[in-house]
Amino acid sequence: MKGIILAGGHGSRLQPLTSVFSKQLLPVFDKPMIFYPLSVLMLAGIREILLIGTERDLPLYQALLGDGSDFGISIEYIIQEAPEGIGQAFILGEHFIGNSSVSLILGDNIFYGHQFSEILSKQVQGLQGATIFTTIVDSPNNFGVVEMDENGAVLSLEEKPVIAKSKNIATGLYFYQNSVVDIAKGIRPSARGELEITDINIEYLKQKKLVAQQLGRGFAWLDTGTQESLLQASNFIETIQHRQGLMVACLEEIAFTNKWINEKKLVEISQKYKNSPYGSYLINLLQSP
Repeated sequence: MKGIILAGGHGSRLQPLTSVFSKQLLPVFDKPMIFYPLSVLMLAGIREILLIGTERDLPLYQALLGDGSDFGISIEYIIQEAPEGIGQAFILGEHFIGNSSVSLILGDNIFYGHQFSEILSKQVQGLQGATIFTTIVDSPNNFGVVEMDENGAVLSLEEKPVIAKSKNIATGLYFYQNSVVDIAKGIRPSARGELEITDINIEYLKQKKLVAQQLGRGFAWLDTGTQESLLQASNFIETIQHRQGLMVACLEEIAFTNKWINEKKLVEISQKYKNSPYGSYLINLLQSP
């Protein structure tokens, strides 16, 4: 499976914070926001990743992440000329995807929960069509609402309905078989002129190939698209890390744990951050039992 991070758009709800660069480069406590979705793909075992962003912002992403070799992965970049919906990612990334299955994650989504990597790996290995990751929210009308039966089977999907049939919503993380490319090409733009990811998922539902992986009470899902949610996410990450002494979304730690980089590489990277707590944390990884 290959992975795509969609980090385009203008972040208009966050202006003036996003007046000069992408919201996915804003800090979520001690790391750029983009580290969090990238860490999810790495936890799923995905090592070939495409980052889609604006022409203005791609040089900054490249300066931050490089070709991915510091994390034992490969990162490619492609320009999104105009934000025309989440489904556009599969069309822009068609050549990158090739004959592989693919995961898509939105660049402003943060996930945190026990044994998340095991859940991701299970869905990668058992993929039969499409998998969406759902969670319960208090105000579902602002999201893609997922109606499910008592066994967890998906009954219906609806994008930002006036009256929601459920409090279950689809988060910004999706797994698809290679057929998603042709499906994305076949859907029509919505009333707001976008290729909706919900329409893609509805097509898989019609084919009886859509699975919903519900994230339970022990999981946190954060969408950092507003000033308030950005602050809440930073406070959440600070609290978790302070209590546990463990970092969330430390890319080098994931790579080192997965044996994608060795001790020498980890020491080399830590020197870049030697004056920050991040660098100290990387050094301490070598001293952990």
